[in-house]
Amino acid sequence: MATANQQPPRGVQSVTAPPRQKAAIAALATVLLELARGRQHAHCELVTPNGERTAIPEAVFRLLEVATEVLARGDALAIVPLRTELTTQQAANLLNVSRQYLVRLLDEGSVPFTKTGTHRRVRMDDLLRFKAKRDADRKAKLDELSQLSEEYSG
Repeated sequence: MATANQQPPRGVQSVTAPPRQKAAIAALATVLLELARGRQHAHCELVTPNGERTAIPEAVFRLLEVATEVLARGDALAIVPLRTELTTQQAANLLNVSRQYLVRLLDEGSVPFTKTGTHRRVRMDDLLRFKAKRDADRKAKLDELSQLSEEYSG
């Protein structure tokens, strides 16, 4: 996924909601959340203008739920298959680090990658796994520092 100021991988469109649609999207997000809480999503259908009905599968319902939540906050959204291969610049943008730093992480073996000719490619799922671990490690260190600070000042 890409934030508003980052380019998504090639072929992936990012979506933002126009301000005039924000209230309608927020209302839809609320309805979807309530349906999910009540486990009523199994009975949701899409009705076409000519009255044809099609059941909405649970996976699609979950996707709609997440998408409306993100758009209602005013954030941009891009859906990227986890097996998408990113360039080193795209991967660096996603981690909010320099490309050179990302290349160092790749060379250290911190993030798996493949080579296409002379170019490195990073799979989205590998990058997201690294990011989740990095974020968890950072949170643990901050918690530790906070605890030490409380002990020192108390």
